[in-house]
Amino acid sequence: MNTELVPVFRGNGVLEVVERQPPQLVADDDVIVRVEACGICGTDLNILAVPPAHKAPPGIVIGHEGVGIVASVGSAVTSVQPGDRVVIANRLTCGKCAYCRRGLDNQCTNYQTIGTTIDGAFAPTLRAPARALWKIDPSVPRDDAALFEPLSCAVGAVKRAPFQPGDNVAIIGAGPMGLLFALLYRSMGAGKVILLDVAPYRLAFAQEIGMDAALNVTQVDAPTEVKRLTGLGADIVVDAVGNQINHTIQLARRGGQVILFGLRPHDNPPVNQYTITRYDLTLHGAFVGLHPFAQTIQLLESRRVQPSILVTHRLPLKELQHGVELMRTQQAMKVLIEM
Repeated sequence: MNTELVPVFRGNGVLEVVERQPPQLVADDDVIVRVEACGICGTDLNILAVPPAHKAPPGIVIGHEGVGIVASVGSAVTSVQPGDRVVIANRLTCGKCAYCRRGLDNQCTNYQTIGTTIDGAFAPTLRAPARALWKIDPSVPRDDAALFEPLSCAVGAVKRAPFQPGDNVAIIGAGPMGLLFALLYRSMGAGKVILLDVAPYRLAFAQEIGMDAALNVTQVDAPTEVKRLTGLGADIVVDAVGNQINHTIQLARRGGQVILFGLRPHDNPPVNQYTITRYDLTLHGAFVGLHPFAQTIQLLESRRVQPSILVTHRLPLKELQHGVELMRTQQAMKVLIEM
């Protein structure tokens, strides 16, 4: 039987390339996918950090931002067939816990995750249950399809906060997720889209792809500058970092909306509740999105958002560790690993 070389997470930031047999169909709902490409996500960086900032068991194959072609399907699979191009919705919810039964599957208490608890897509071949895979039209370029999963998180978060065409949006964090929010709001007809960050590379990148303003918060008074650009302050503010709640409420106009998207579990900044109450702000916690996948497929197939504009490097699987370092040191915006 053919074998394949796969980088396996061994713990403490270590990836070890091993030779293994490709995964085979086991359960009736299994699908075997020939992976075309997989993006490196911030979660992957956190798994490989020392000490780790996100847990994954040693022996796992990481990676979840994948696109590929169905090779074979189990006997109970009807949603896809061999030859279909598919993308991965990596979070596998149980459907049985109290939150799943309330329709809040993003709050499932018994979930598993492809690329974290189940072998992921940094491999030539992936085995996944059919419910994790979404068919996408082959006319969508590979690199756009590969970014389906992070884009779906932004799609799910954006619908939490009321938006009207012409609204001004400020986004804290000009990394890949912040820029996905920016592309999305721009496609929806935002008035101004303003990025805020401390990294010159990211801010320059935001300007290169046509954002209205990119502010270095170490060099300008951000609330004053956002108010100058918008008149009153931003209608919607997104925290794509995870510890910027107090800055979000300083940037929002009175009666504005705040989306708290980024995750920093060990940060616990004090909150100025007076400002939230006095200026009638609405804050939305938004975790991964609730059923955003069909909308995201339609958005990618419409070509109105083309997230591949964020891809700066394409590397072979054997250079996965190098791609991680490029992103970690902000020498790359988004890295795709090609199989």
